[in-house]
Amino acid sequence: MRNTVIFSAFLALLLLSCNGGQPASASLDELFLTRRSIRAYEAGRSISEKQVRDLLTAAQNAPSWANQQPSKYYVAISPEKRDAVLELIGRNKERVANAPVMIVSTFELGKSGYFRDKQVNEAADYWGAYDNGLSNAYLILKARDMGFDTLIMGMRDADALRALFNIPEEEMILAVIALGYRAEEPNMPAHRPLEEIVKFY
Repeated sequence: MRNTVIFSAFLALLLLSCNGGQPASASLDELFLTRRSIRAYEAGRSISEKQVRDLLTAAQNAPSWANQQPSKYYVAISPEKRDAVLELIGRNKERVANAPVMIVSTFELGKSGYFRDKQVNEAADYWGAYDNGLSNAYLILKARDMGFDTLIMGMRDADALRALFNIPEEEMILAVIALGYRAEEPNMPAHRPLEEIVKFY
């Protein structure tokens, strides 16, 4: 019996270590509590193309206007492309220098907020940004579930990124997302009291 308990404990530790310290089947609440915007990454660790494909496949489950799925992703996974992206994200460069993957997040204009090419919601293309945000939320939560960490960055040279990845003019570039492994444990930020953001009627 004692050997069984020891083996079970060893197996649990092994599973944690193989998955970046994150439980293999973390609850959604655990993901909410452990997901943070990470500004320091471990050097020398890599993420495979297959892992990024699995991550983005999960992000495709995010809801979107009339299932238009306007979000697009451009993945800088080669050292050359990753380094090129680092030069285009302003002062965040030093913070994410050790993250092995950079993902450029865009959405197609004229889809969300429209029906049969006619605008039917006053938000128009802002709805596309909303859908892209939902997709990115799925992405960063799935990343944490896989043992990775992220930083969504709005400071970027959109024109240079468009040229680097040959992104069509019909897509709006919203963010660059760093993907890697945290080098330090961040503090839990303070949140506004619920009464300040919610009204019940």
